[in-house]
Amino acid sequence: MAARSSGVGLRSERGPILLSLMLATALVALDSTIIATASSSIARDLGHFQQLPWLFSVYLLAQAVSVPIYGRLADVLGRKRLLLVGIGLFLLGSVLCGVAWSMPVLIAARVVQGLGAGAVLPISMTITSDIYTLEERAKTQGYLASVWGIASVVGPTLGGIFSEIGAWRWIFWINIPLALVAGFMLLRAYTENRVAGERRERIDYWGAALLAGGTTALLLGLLEGGTTWAWNSGASFAIFTAAVLLLVAFILVELRVEQPIFSLALLRRRVVAASTVASLVIGVIVMGLSTYVPIYAQDVLGTSALIAGFALAALTLGWPISASQAGRFYLRWGFRVTAVIGSSLVLVGALLTITLGAQSSAWLVALFCFVVGAGMGLTAVPTLIAAQTSAAHNERGAVTGTNMFARSMGSAIGVAVFGAVVNAHVRLNATGVPEGAGLMTAMHLVFIAIAAVALVLLVSVLFMPAHRRRAADVAAESQPEAATV
Repeated sequence: MAARSSGVGLRSERGPILLSLMLATALVALDSTIIATASSSIARDLGHFQQLPWLFSVYLLAQAVSVPIYGRLADVLGRKRLLLVGIGLFLLGSVLCGVAWSMPVLIAARVVQGLGAGAVLPISMTITSDIYTLEERAKTQGYLASVWGIASVVGPTLGGIFSEIGAWRWIFWINIPLALVAGFMLLRAYTENRVAGERRERIDYWGAALLAGGTTALLLGLLEGGTTWAWNSGASFAIFTAAVLLLVAFILVELRVEQPIFSLALLRRRVVAASTVASLVIGVIVMGLSTYVPIYAQDVLGTSALIAGFALAALTLGWPISASQAGRFYLRWGFRVTAVIGSSLVLVGALLTITLGAQSSAWLVALFCFVVGAGMGLTAVPTLIAAQTSAAHNERGAVTGTNMFARSMGSAIGVAVFGAVVNAHVRLNATGVPEGAGLMTAMHLVFIAIAAVALVLLVSVLFMPAHRRRAADVAAESQPEAATV
């Protein structure tokens, strides 16, 4: 066997680490595409269609709340051990999902999965930022993007097949071998070198608790408002008041503690603030389409679960294709120009979805989703890497965690709001499946909302600073942290 090179690639010296990160990323990538395709099948089997948004929201909530905590802990305790914890939690949650006998049990198991996902993505990205220079990261994006590309095809296909044969539980069982191999390879391949004399910093547990309580109350109010209780009811007022009070208390705590769990000071940096807003909006758009495109395709257009999965696959396929090329763009033109091009594509694709109707072709749905996905790849990658590049090593995990937290919160809030809109307009038949013209009306409102949010995305990336030097010039100054294999 030829000797491995010291450059970028799976056969390089850092290749085993990159492969372990790819496998860990595959856990979240598959989960994000496969469960949306099988959602209608799950609702038919377990019932409670109106609780379906909770499958996504509680997962995203657990992920969102834990991301900044993991990000901060990764800076304090190290990346490797926290990533192993995340993989272990995701494995446990997958097993619990596979044996769930009711919708409430499945929802509870998704919380455990979400707590694992909260560590996997941001810490994987942080390790990549640690061991590769900026120029090398432009190349590694192709490898990481390939994971999402494969998942965009394999996930919806498997989800559709499992739904057709009534074996939706297998969408969770397939995570088991992936998690075991990813954890084993990371344990063997990656040795993290801690900086000598680095002191242990205190963890802001009060901030973490207040953040968890505030965001949970906010999402509970958004999900159940208009369904379990009226928007103008006392229950709705009480829960939103509690959310506001907890989040205000969280901000006050973060401003006082020496080492906050969510550093508000980071948001004073223009590049981090713009990247965070863009990430939040990306979460709203992607999860809105991922949740409701399969439902629209199956229950409005009357397609099979497999065809609905392929329509969604176009969204998740366009993303990695463009993301794999994003490095070339931002190294040549800069982060902001690349992000503006990407967000413009997102807006065009979102506007096209408004033209969809009850007689539209599934191929047309796939085309519009592909345009949105292609724009996402050119937006999400440069905004995140721009924020990482602005951070020192001891705050890189916090910056990455902040970005991922914003995306997770955007996804959770998006699902909650869109779920409230859909539940307010649909009528369920005796089997608990939505029917009637109200579903098309609800889908149309969702598509309009996504287009409006896409406009916000374009505005947010326009506020990114325009660096005088190209990213390629900065790359020469970016040195990776030491790691051994």
